[in-house]
Amino acid sequence: MRFIVSTSLLLKQLQAVNGASSSSTVLPILENFLFEIKDGILTISATDLQTSMTTNMLVESKEDGKVAIPSKILLETLKTLPDQPISFSIDDSTFSIEISAGDGKYKLSGENGEDFPKIPVVENASSVIMQASVLSEAISKTLFAVSNDELRPAMTGVFCQLSPEHITFVATDAHKLVRYRRKDAKSDSATTFILPKKALTLLKSSLPIDETNVSVEYNSTSAFFRFGNINLICRLIDERYPDYEAVIPQNNPNKLIIDRSLFLNCLRRVVIFANKTTHQVRLKIAGSELNISSEDIDFANEAHERLTCQYEGEDMEIGFNARFLIEMLNNLGGEEVLLEMSTPNRAGLLMPQTHDEQEEVLMLVMPVMLNSYT
Repeated sequence: MRFIVSTSLLLKQLQAVNGASSSSTVLPILENFLFEIKDGILTISATDLQTSMTTNMLVESKEDGKVAIPSKILLETLKTLPDQPISFSIDDSTFSIEISAGDGKYKLSGENGEDFPKIPVVENASSVIMQASVLSEAISKTLFAVSNDELRPAMTGVFCQLSPEHITFVATDAHKLVRYRRKDAKSDSATTFILPKKALTLLKSSLPIDETNVSVEYNSTSAFFRFGNINLICRLIDERYPDYEAVIPQNNPNKLIIDRSLFLNCLRRVVIFANKTTHQVRLKIAGSELNISSEDIDFANEAHERLTCQYEGEDMEIGFNARFLIEMLNNLGGEEVLLEMSTPNRAGLLMPQTHDEQEEVLMLVMPVMLNSYT
């Protein structure tokens, strides 16, 4: 089997799917790309058995065939080569590979492409079309709140609720929660599933930034994303997602409106002086004044800052983990944010002050107990 291709085009395609490959000690073949040529089209696949990605491109080739090529050595070689035609010659009996580029010749050992795991296909699937920019925004707004706790597998992914009215994405780690809803993305039928974190991370880095349509197909076990010449398929997390609506407090009479960047930068400074384990900051609100403070008793460190805000409600004092607030403010858009609270021991709700008609973002953060409320 022999084919010729451009180094830069091949490198771009390999980098697009490389994240799906695995450095598995149990199945070493997962450290390879599968190259499959049929009728002059090269299909490249990578998988870790849970998530798989494929892409295809035109190449110069007179014969069909398949071979598994070690991903790391191939990527490192292509990164150092200038943009030029590169030819691959594969021995069909030993699967040894000879690469010729300019004046250089490189040899490496491949494996039988037939031994590479079969890339699954989604059967009996339902589908929905979403714009790449909408899907990318949904992933960005929720991924940071996903849990890393393997003991609660349902929370290690993003929960997707599809309905004829809207599509909702939810992520939580029990300390913070994000609900992101789009009214301009809808499904014919109502369904729910949980997408794993790795697949969404790969999807986010691969999605184009324009208005390309992404076809999302799904059944009871897998989801399949198709856009451009990239296909990504992942196994869904087969768990029941917690009833997140039950933890969102409905009655929040205390409403604070503040400039997002001022609040964010203030928290970044104040948290430097907070306890390194709890990252606790104290918010004391009275009238139109917000006092933010932190202290680390062990090192006699403390910080106090005062900001002007719009506030409606009773004077109150509440504690939060500043790192959670910082993450949320980083992922919220808009100039001003609204923080809704009820009591110092109930969750606070953070959202943009101005609403987009098609987009609804709600972030919930659990409070931390302060030593005393004065």
